[in-house]
Amino acid sequence: MFIERRINPATGQIELWTCHWENAMGAKAQKVFLEKVCDEQPLKPEGDDWSQQQAICWAYDRTLGNIAVFAPSVLGVFPGKSGDDAILPCDMVGAGKFRHGASRWWCRTHQTYWGTKADSESLARSGFMQCAHHGQPMNYVVDPQVVNVHEHESIGIWCSLPAALSSLPVPERRPHIHVHVREKESGPKIVDRDFEAISLLYNKGQGLFSNNEITRVNVTPPAAFDFMLALEEGREMTCISCGKCGFPHLDLGDFAKKPHRKHFCGNCGWDSTWSKSEIVSTPLKPLHDQVAKNLTFETPKTSLDLDKYSGHRYWIWASTPAVLWTADRPQQKGIHVHVSDATGRVIDDTFGEVVLNGKALDRTTLLRTMVAKTLV
Repeated sequence: MFIERRINPATGQIELWTCHWENAMGAKAQKVFLEKVCDEQPLKPEGDDWSQQQAICWAYDRTLGNIAVFAPSVLGVFPGKSGDDAILPCDMVGAGKFRHGASRWWCRTHQTYWGTKADSESLARSGFMQCAHHGQPMNYVVDPQVVNVHEHESIGIWCSLPAALSSLPVPERRPHIHVHVREKESGPKIVDRDFEAISLLYNKGQGLFSNNEITRVNVTPPAAFDFMLALEEGREMTCISCGKCGFPHLDLGDFAKKPHRKHFCGNCGWDSTWSKSEIVSTPLKPLHDQVAKNLTFETPKTSLDLDKYSGHRYWIWASTPAVLWTADRPQQKGIHVHVSDATGRVIDDTFGEVVLNGKALDRTTLLRTMVAKTLV
């Protein structure tokens, strides 16, 4: 059962109806309208401006925003090119029944069930079928950077975190997505910067997911952050598909930290998909594995004594495993350093050893500090 929009020819009003597909005696399946739920919320409520745009949306405190998507366009209210105040309309799909027998609906936008007594009372008052979180603001990027993983010889994508140490104050911040793109592996970087979120395109024939219509994966900050930590800590990861709708499953937050067997689908609300063993699921895993040419790491043999750069500005990070790595060479596992003087940057490299104030820095301690400064 699902929700379908239907125009009332007498009034011109768009209505929301419950529907199902009926196939009698092998005949062609027909859509059957069962019951009117309500009139659709106007596309332009007072003070709002709904629009259909290419956008990536996500939230930090809830598993919101599927990162494996069919299409880039999203309906919502986007006050700017990016921000944390997008409002998206509910998108309901039938999700069986509650234990007491009442029909249960799943809002794919806000990742919550609809159908409780309070929901029905709200529908009666407002005339709109809205989940309890319908007004929750979401983070968004309109017209995000799109990277086709097959069009460039060398692509590196990391979860960008605050510096662990610096000669200047380092404020806490949200994670970003850092991207390197080279046309040739030994050539110059044509992209080298942070983004708030990006969209990755890949060939449909790769068979990354059970649903072959999915041809892009959005890399959002919370998904990249949890995936990076899982790679760093060696957690068992895979990508399990929903046993009902076949959509790839994403674990975030506490679910990404502790492997588990029972998985909850963010696309249809089905809560009875079980994996054979305890795992963490993310659509980034098959993409990470299948486009990689080299998944090994090496520690640089170089060292840097920062005490020799007295008076220079510096920033220090622990290197982190890439969310996506397509180069045919190992990733470096060490300590990354930027050093600048009045003319600009004089050092931008990863070292196996870095000395500061007479002591060698520890990569694990640096990473722990970076994570502590990251707002998620």
